[in-house]
Amino acid sequence: MKVKQVISVSVFIMLLAVAAIGSAALVPKQQAEVLAKPVRVRLGIDNLDRHLAVFQGKRVGLITNQTGMTSEFESTIDVLKAKTQLVALFSPEHGIRGHVPAGAVVGSYTDESTGTPVYSLYGQTKKPTAAMLAGIDVLAFDMQDIGARFYTYMYTMAYAMQSAKENGKTFVVFDRPNPVGGLVVEGNVIQPGFESFIGMYPIPARHGLTIGELARLMNQEYNINCDLVVIPMTGWQRSMYFADTGLPWVMTSPNIPTPDTALLYSGTGILGGTNISEGIGTTRPFELVGAPWINAAELVGHMNAAGLPGVMFRPVYFTPRQPDVKYQGQLCGGVQIHVTDTPAFRPVRTGLTLLYVISEMSGGKFSFNQSATAATATIDIYTGDSNVRWGAPLAEILQQWDEAAGRFKELSRQYYLYQ
Repeated sequence: MKVKQVISVSVFIMLLAVAAIGSAALVPKQQAEVLAKPVRVRLGIDNLDRHLAVFQGKRVGLITNQTGMTSEFESTIDVLKAKTQLVALFSPEHGIRGHVPAGAVVGSYTDESTGTPVYSLYGQTKKPTAAMLAGIDVLAFDMQDIGARFYTYMYTMAYAMQSAKENGKTFVVFDRPNPVGGLVVEGNVIQPGFESFIGMYPIPARHGLTIGELARLMNQEYNINCDLVVIPMTGWQRSMYFADTGLPWVMTSPNIPTPDTALLYSGTGILGGTNISEGIGTTRPFELVGAPWINAAELVGHMNAAGLPGVMFRPVYFTPRQPDVKYQGQLCGGVQIHVTDTPAFRPVRTGLTLLYVISEMSGGKFSFNQSATAATATIDIYTGDSNVRWGAPLAEILQQWDEAAGRFKELSRQYYLYQ
């Protein structure tokens, strides 16, 4: 009996050895699938040491927030404090630490960790004043954009670039990835008379540029003409989505918790101009869409029948819990948007289709919101003109938007820093 056990154990060990040899032999053939790691992108701030001459002997101001950090989780504030003469900080929407709700006024204060004064650029003053810039020579910008025209960070940058030009300051952008890729451009551009702080320039809803490329385009095309320096990334390619970069994601604002949210935002973000809930006040903002008067099963049937690329819809019921949001405390029927093929998915086309389908099936309960601060309806600010509000056919709108996006993409190619 003991002999048989020894033989069995020996055979088992031999089989393990053969399996190990076989597995080892397969590794070279499967290296791409098994051993490959995500491409490691170096951010603009990671490459600071190569560009220190820009800051040498200069007093530096920095526009940043919680997303301003290196790929090793070190704050851009701390990096510049250690390597340059950092004398001032400037805060965008949501505050320097990302703790202020959307739309809330951000005040000026002193940063506790560095003792550096923080000037607000979201409230009564969106553009740095001459007094704010009097004590600096270089104004730097390091924030993660999300690739959508109606996200305010790019306009904070634009105003700062204007002020840098007017006050004779160098403007430096530490570049970061476009988390939704750099190949696809979607949506209408802002038409004259519809400009706002979520649409200052004729840029599509999904613009396909990094924040550094946007700075280059705005500086030239919209006649800002400041002394601009872009510190580029290394390793980023236009085909990359954020998951491909190997970089840590930091919430860019309270309702953009993940890169998936950023992808959806350029599409379902326009529902902010309607009485449809875009999921704010839930754990899945911009991924859940609905209202108390929507039949979830009916909406899913219409949306899946539309044949939109790279996406499927599932019926859901959700209750927004955050104070001061649409339908707070009310049960909403609607859809959850499931992206099944990220490169194929077109969020702007999807968001606009949702708007039209819900409007048609609402029995008159759908409506557009009137802006509290603009002369026109909020939806016009999001879409760039009044065609959606006046009921132009969906196919006609989509064709117009595709043509506008195509023209912008051709224009923007000359400002690319990456292939």
